[in-house]
Amino acid sequence: MATAKIKKNDLVKVIAGKDKGKEGKVLSVDLKNNKVLVEGVNMVFKHTKPNMQNQTGGIIEKEAPIDISNVMYLYKGKPVRIGFTGEKADKVRVAKVDGKLEKID
Repeated sequence: MATAKIKKNDLVKVIAGKDKGKEGKVLSVDLKNNKVLVEGVNMVFKHTKPNMQNQTGGIIEKEAPIDISNVMYLYKGKPVRIGFTGEKADKVRVAKVDGKLEKID
């Protein structure tokens, strides 16, 4: 399986879909289905029945996953592409900014 270019706690910008232009922090990444959960993006309503934890039940608004191809990493406030440099032992994520590679983390 390929290494994920987007990881948990990254700041990303949505580049396609109904929430195009919104920015947020990645809450989770699902590599199997190529989905990410971004804070405050793709909000949906979930109807819940009363249960022991939620006595009243009702309608809850929460984030739904979006495709990983619809988000771009934000580097210094600008959306950039991500790549990797180095071999297996020293593999590092880099941002492709103006034809240069800049180390991310």
